[in-house]
Amino acid sequence: MAEEKTRTRRPPKRKQVEGHARSYFEALGRRDVDAMVSHWSRDGVNDIVPLGVFRGPDEIKRFFSELFAAVPGLETTVTRVVADDKHAVVEWRLTGTFSGGSFQGIEPTGRRVDIRGLDILEVQEEQIISNTAYYDGADFARQVGMLPPRDSGAERAITNTFNAVTRIRRAVNERMGS
Repeated sequence: MAEEKTRTRRPPKRKQVEGHARSYFEALGRRDVDAMVSHWSRDGVNDIVPLGVFRGPDEIKRFFSELFAAVPGLETTVTRVVADDKHAVVEWRLTGTFSGGSFQGIEPTGRRVDIRGLDILEVQEEQIISNTAYYDGADFARQVGMLPPRDSGAERAITNTFNAVTRIRRAVNERMGS
């Protein structure tokens, strides 16, 4: 019995998963793509919901290299991590100025961005095997100038035009018997 008490206790699996997620986000905060990629399994899948699915370390590395080049002073803040034995949910905030290279085909505008989001990481044997990342893509588009500001006259005009076209399509479909 005394021998059992003196053995080093292994941390709960939850702590390992949380530690791996925090380490990954620390590498993201340093903009260290190689360190980030080292956290991924060879078959890892990063589903960034507003943008697309990136498979394997090479695609993930290209994506983050492009992001860091587009927003050279990108700062990442982790606001909360919740973990179980297989998953870590990470709430984060990214801030910086879109002043570097293009990002996902969008030319830099020099505008400041402040994006909040959430990643759901699945960790197995200290490797990320999947991640689903959520953030408001329309808010990002507004901040970089692709969409007009919320509640602006331009946004109301776009909404009114969209609704008018929708009503016309509906009327045409009703007349055509579709």
